[in-house]
Amino acid sequence: MGVLDKVTVGLRGEKIVTVTHDMTVQHFLSTMPAVYSTPIMILHMEMAGTASIAPLLPEGHVSVGMGVNVKHLAATPVGREVKIASKVVEVAPRSVLFEVEAWDGDRKIGEGTHRRGVVDMTKFEKRFGVS
Repeated sequence: MGVLDKVTVGLRGEKIVTVTHDMTVQHFLSTMPAVYSTPIMILHMEMAGTASIAPLLPEGHVSVGMGVNVKHLAATPVGREVKIASKVVEVAPRSVLFEVEAWDGDRKIGEGTHRRGVVDMTKFEKRFGVS
């Protein structure tokens, strides 16, 4: 039995956030505008995918980011609600590919793909000397 046997193409995930100042480019670079930053949008896309498959993984396994190919299409100011969606489009033996999107109301502000790999935490921690 494989670690991703319970994960199926079409599985969807979602995360809804309200943009706060600490999610903006200005929070990291004071000379930049106070709009939703690309790295935070990508983090939220990863979180949507992670949450959708986490309950389906064997005990002791987690998913980790492996790749991101995302376009940030439009700026979103502080206070706006952003809906982030993920959909499984491919299940490989040890990784999952997601289509991801971010929406500010009816306006798409981000889109792309994200791949997550699955690791056994015990083996991972042993490999890196973490206990």
